[in-house]
Amino acid sequence: MKPKSHLFYQTRNRRPTLAEARGVYMWDVDGKRYLDGSSGAMVSNIGHSNPRVLDAMRRQMEKSTFGYRLHFETEPSERLAAKVAALSPEGMEKVFFVSGGSEAVESAIKLARQYAVTVGQGTRWKVISRHPSYHGSTLGALALTGYDPLSAPFEPMLQAMPKIPAPRAYLDGLAIDDPATGAYYAAMLEARIIEEGPQSVLAFIQEPIGGASTGALMPPAGYMQAVREICDRYGILLIHDEVMSGGGRTGRFYGADHWGVEPDIIAISKGFGAGYAPLGAMIAHDRLIDPVLDAGGFLHGHTYAGNPLACAAGLAVLEEIETGDLMGNAARVGSVLKGRLANLMQRYGFIGDVRGEGLLLAFELVADRQTMQPLPKELNAHSDLVEMAYDEGLIIYSRRTRGGLDGDHFLVCPPMIVTEDQVDEIIDMLTAALDRFAAKAGLTAALA
Repeated sequence: MKPKSHLFYQTRNRRPTLAEARGVYMWDVDGKRYLDGSSGAMVSNIGHSNPRVLDAMRRQMEKSTFGYRLHFETEPSERLAAKVAALSPEGMEKVFFVSGGSEAVESAIKLARQYAVTVGQGTRWKVISRHPSYHGSTLGALALTGYDPLSAPFEPMLQAMPKIPAPRAYLDGLAIDDPATGAYYAAMLEARIIEEGPQSVLAFIQEPIGGASTGALMPPAGYMQAVREICDRYGILLIHDEVMSGGGRTGRFYGADHWGVEPDIIAISKGFGAGYAPLGAMIAHDRLIDPVLDAGGFLHGHTYAGNPLACAAGLAVLEEIETGDLMGNAARVGSVLKGRLANLMQRYGFIGDVRGEGLLLAFELVADRQTMQPLPKELNAHSDLVEMAYDEGLIIYSRRTRGGLDGDHFLVCPPMIVTEDQVDEIIDMLTAALDRFAAKAGLTAALA
């Protein structure tokens, strides 16, 4: 029997104790091996225990592990900031380091508000977001999040922010490749801006490729460009939450790079530090930063901002991505994995959609492909299939698809170092889990 734990997180559920992790694999203390098919929470982009990253961290530890940003500049933070700026759209030259995604989003909306106040647009404070979406668990980020079970208990503590529907064309029976579909969803943003009053709207925040709440949701044709044009028309800042889609996982460094759309502010984390150290960043255009600094400085900060050890790890992670052509691998092997997931739709009639880009991929279970009716809630598919896969030695990640209340989608996002042979392993274990789930739930495995 395991000893009593004094830790608590979401539930009382216990897991095996981790012994070691290397590459795409992890082992518990009993010797069982798991394939990390979700990179943790879409974090371990370059795999576990990369020796060059660990060596870079050791070298930095021998110099210093902490240097407070008000007392010292550090070489790792300066070098990493320069590297990130070079990877970002032109003009986005300033980088503010944080420890995680929620901090990155909080930093983005606070910078947007301070900029507006500084330039005489103090009436602007509303940040429009989408439903469903996920932007973080701190109160400011949670107010933007469209995932009802996470936000409902805290609503009295939140400043409510306006929402528009996420562009879930597959659920609405619309063609994702039709520019009319993109225009349809983008028009919802413009309508909401007008409803709220344009002079009260500060920013619009979106995940270029959906994260946990929408499961690798891809924008319909023309949507990204139309949103940029609408924001420009009304003088509204565009914030891209690239916490999950950034860092190369989709085959480009930023998810939005697939459409050539440039935001005003970017939030990034998760795979950016790849699990080697808590690390994230906000990247902003100079035209926002200069007025704020001229007015006395950014009224915001975190103790571990620009921590030299975290930045040394992040710099080594980016070097691994570049030297190993891991973005290229994500695109190539991601295409193979997506094709194999799509093939499962021929075997399982209850898989209703496969979507995503690169190695940010998801599939969704439904009761009926024609109507996209979700499986009955009481089947607990989002939980049971994850557990069955875990028993098989495969780690995947799930969420309720429809605002956290109904529907079941599963993210399959292995590290960017994954091989085609390891894709075979993923599909074999996933197939075994789907067979078990179908039998337990009384579902017909084969498509009629």
